[in-house]
Amino acid sequence: MSEVKTNKEQHEELLRFLKEKVAKVKQGGGEKRIAKEHEKGKLTARERIDYLLDEGSEFLEIGTLAADQMYLEEGGCPSAGVITGIGQVSGRMCVIVANDATVKAGAWFPMTAKKNLRAQEVAMENRLPIIYLVDSAGVFLPKQNEIFPDKEHFGRQFRNNAKMSAMGIVQVAAIMGSCVAGGAYLPIMSDEALIVDNTGSIFLAGSYLVKAAIGESVDNETLGGATTHCEISGVTDNKYDNDQDCLDAIKRIFNTLGARENAGFDRVEALEPECSYEELLSLFPIDRAKPYDMHELLKGLVDQGSFDEYKPDYGQTLVCGTARIDGWAVGIVANQRKMVKTKKGEMQMGGVIYSDSADKAARFIMNCNQRKIPLLFLQDVSGFMVGSRAEHGGIIKDGAKMVNAMANSVVPKFTIIIGNSYGAGNYAMCGKAYDPRLIYSWPTAQMAVMSGASAAKTLLQIKVASLKKAGKEISPEDEAKLLKDISDKYEEELSPYYAAARLWVDGVIDPQETRKVISTGITAANHAPIIERFNVGVIQT
Repeated sequence: MSEVKTNKEQHEELLRFLKEKVAKVKQGGGEKRIAKEHEKGKLTARERIDYLLDEGSEFLEIGTLAADQMYLEEGGCPSAGVITGIGQVSGRMCVIVANDATVKAGAWFPMTAKKNLRAQEVAMENRLPIIYLVDSAGVFLPKQNEIFPDKEHFGRQFRNNAKMSAMGIVQVAAIMGSCVAGGAYLPIMSDEALIVDNTGSIFLAGSYLVKAAIGESVDNETLGGATTHCEISGVTDNKYDNDQDCLDAIKRIFNTLGARENAGFDRVEALEPECSYEELLSLFPIDRAKPYDMHELLKGLVDQGSFDEYKPDYGQTLVCGTARIDGWAVGIVANQRKMVKTKKGEMQMGGVIYSDSADKAARFIMNCNQRKIPLLFLQDVSGFMVGSRAEHGGIIKDGAKMVNAMANSVVPKFTIIIGNSYGAGNYAMCGKAYDPRLIYSWPTAQMAVMSGASAAKTLLQIKVASLKKAGKEISPEDEAKLLKDISDKYEEELSPYYAAARLWVDGVIDPQETRKVISTGITAANHAPIIERFNVGVIQT
């Protein structure tokens, strides 16, 4: 009993850390910077989003922890200086992107660009309208070489503006502060461009640069204020007295949108899970080496009594089956973490993908595509089985079959990393490289090419060999210190917060939020009818 209690207490400690970290990040540039925005008569980015959202609706934030512990030499960049997510405005689900002017005046860091592109990707994949609340000083010049010229850099967002317009995706922009240089194209390439009088301004070059470039003396308001662009240039559509008036106008626009299309994913009345949240935390071990039964964990995630397992006695290290989450039909592929025994008497390790489990998962994924059922991958995977027996049995062939079916899926995919996510297992279980519509992790997640212990020992051997080659003798004490240094660095990189900072995942969530994330994701995906035919090409047999 004490072990269960200790495990639950450890979960609660991890969740307290997560809550405190998120609360700090949501303060943006801090209380003083927030007060300065209020003095100008402006709302903060988060206040603007709260004002926009329908009363009682929830906002699924994407990338809350982006850039966490990055750019520290520049003072940090909480949430990468931009708030993004999925919410409901005037009854319509949409993506919202809001520059946070309390963080470096909303300047664009490399991670800001990556996060903005991720938000546009969510809008494009799910054919959701998108709202831009623009308040940015433009590119953070000391990092311009990491944000300006490449394919997935700053300019890609304007390409996406054009592509979304051609796709018929509604884009509405509100200029609520600075909007300068190349960034000026984002609102003006949107369908509607609104501007707040006195605080909003938009120009390709500010007054100082104009003076330096052509010798003209002009103030910023005359150069690119609301009056200039609404009454002289015609660049913006309408001006508003304050933030609230402008946001009200966006609500009215969304209130007139035509009916959306529907992908036709199946939903019935939702049921609560059989297993309570407290039970879920108790049975899921903090120790990543400890086994547990995925079937029991699923009882805390799916609607009660809805799980219908596929081939339960074959390929048991992967649990596959259909279920409902918040009423939505889903196909689940989850790693089994306990030891299992095959009919032939072979013991198989939990968390490892064997030939039979890969074969089963490939067929199940194809069935879900045939039946138009969204896919959910629950990752706690150590990788594929290795060794001569596995190789002779064709593990690479069967693994490739699973990856092929998963990669070519046309139904929306969602991924939750609850524990380990190592090596090729990350790939086969729909890691970030395979376009999950949403990918989140629990605080217990670990993501790397291999486990910390294995990697540290391998890296130590390489380091010691290199030092000995250089003629340096290594004492046991030196070797122990080297191992500790390597282990500490690798453990930091295993952290879900390290992954979330770099947008390898969309965020770190309390396990209690898992059902909400999946339900919101499928609701969003239901806006985008499937028009592509499922085709796996040449599949390995």
